[in-house]
Amino acid sequence: MNIDPQDKICMPDHLPQRLASLPRPWVFTNGVFDLLHRGHVQYLHQASQLGASLIVALNTDRSARGLGKGPERPINTELDRALVIAGLGSVALVTFFDEPTPVELLARVRPDCYVKGGDYDMEKLAETALVRSWGGRSLAIPFVDGYSTTRIVQRMAGGKPA
Repeated sequence: MNIDPQDKICMPDHLPQRLASLPRPWVFTNGVFDLLHRGHVQYLHQASQLGASLIVALNTDRSARGLGKGPERPINTELDRALVIAGLGSVALVTFFDEPTPVELLARVRPDCYVKGGDYDMEKLAETALVRSWGGRSLAIPFVDGYSTTRIVQRMAGGKPA
């Protein structure tokens, strides 16, 4: 089945109706996903294997700027990032959050599984406690070494990758 990526993008206000049509279990992840690279694709694929539907929540542009990644970030707008992520076959739905963390959105979605990249200590995240409060699970998926948007930006600027 070939789904138009635009049909996978959902504004937070429309989530209840859209979620009702997705098969469970739901897997939820979040991030900026600014310049899509191999690490992102592999991570999202692995996350999708943990359930029937992968929901990706993107930081809005305002939220992403608050993460301290630099004044030029995000490079791509939230709608451009959403369309690229929605174009992946592993992704069932893309939505947005404007806060520093997706805790409020997670409480609305109530996924069966919450996933983050391997650089997070899941036990220290408020998201983990929240998801476990309704019986969900929370886990980290290891990163593919050497791949990050920050490294790509540094290479493009002629600097050495961190």
